[in-house]
Amino acid sequence: MPAFHFELVSPERLVFSGEVEGVVVAGIEGEFTVLKDHAPLMSTLKPGVVEISATPATKLRYFVRGGFADVAPGGFTILAEHAIPLEEFDATKLAADLKDLEEDVADAATDEARRLATEKRDQLLELKAALKI
Repeated sequence: MPAFHFELVSPERLVFSGEVEGVVVAGIEGEFTVLKDHAPLMSTLKPGVVEISATPATKLRYFVRGGFADVAPGGFTILAEHAIPLEEFDATKLAADLKDLEEDVADAATDEARRLATEKRDQLLELKAALKI
């Protein structure tokens, strides 16, 4: 399969840079896959898993907490708010974050605060399901 250049960048560091065969991304309007010669595209990302197919046998998975995706003729770049390899993800911290968000939903003083807390909780529940923990 033809390769193209991909970079995953977070504010802290360059997380990944190299030639890849495909990247699956959680866009705000739905999941999409980028392959070589994809049409130019910009998208906002929702929290979710980015799966990089570096080779047919090598798949790298990262949790990305929002950001932007930019597909251009020269390659594909994700500017992530936060990116962490799934193998480094802490299940205990995820459980604690979910508990805190449940409390935030219950304690919300306004409908908007409840909606935001519910949205964040639901995103973490989706991540938990994706991680199968």
